[in-house]
Amino acid sequence: MTVVIGPALLFCPADRADRFDKAAARADTVILDLEDAVAPADREAARRALIETPLDPATTVVRVNPRGTADHELDLAALAQTDYRTIMLAKAVDVSGLDGFSVIALCETAHGVLACEALAAQPHVVALMWGAEDLVASLGGTSSRHDDARYRDVAVHARARVLLAAGAHGIAAIDAVHLDIADLEGLAAEARDAAAQGFTATACIHPSQVETVREAYRPSTADVERARAIIDAAERAAGVFVFDGQMIDEPLLRHARQVLLRARTASS
Repeated sequence: MTVVIGPALLFCPADRADRFDKAAARADTVILDLEDAVAPADREAARRALIETPLDPATTVVRVNPRGTADHELDLAALAQTDYRTIMLAKAVDVSGLDGFSVIALCETAHGVLACEALAAQPHVVALMWGAEDLVASLGGTSSRHDDARYRDVAVHARARVLLAAGAHGIAAIDAVHLDIADLEGLAAEARDAAAQGFTATACIHPSQVETVREAYRPSTADVERARAIIDAAERAAGVFVFDGQMIDEPLLRHARQVLLRARTASS
């Protein structure tokens, strides 16, 4: 089963079964988190909740702990007792041994970002996501953003590299979370930028962020009208043509088709 990916994914701590249904009702895709959102002492309870409180596997991803950890093996054992078959692998570098799952590889360390092309090439990897804070921590840094909230250069590089790797292999790319929950304006700008570049989705850490992300990925009425007009004009033109003072060739037509595809997806 291929899980629905976005445009708004919402992390939910896997030890909070009381939030599962609410998260599922709010987001396009729920990520039940067995890793960072759960204290190590509570992970066994989280695995029990995962088994005992099922959600729709078509819209649910489970984030499991990194390979090489005892929690990783326990996570997989718990998953074997569920219908969930799409996992997000934390701190991904190697996805071997996970052939029974569709994998979202979370490239959030220096090793993970450098491995993103190899990860994207694996047949059971269906998406890449990147993470800024773990990446900077893996480098010995202390902040992924400047004082004005812009990403620092290494984060910009990682974001672009993960997007390019996903695009090169025809899989989904998921943008990192926006940690400042109250900064919906900043989140909206970041999500609009992600959509314009080709990201499939943006991950959220709070339900209040979901609609902001959805709106950012939803083309405006003006954008849809312009895209339709360009496609209509292309049907009457022979080859390259000028529309509203702009040269339109095949790449611009593909941009217009993508706008219409996003609009259809948002309305479905």
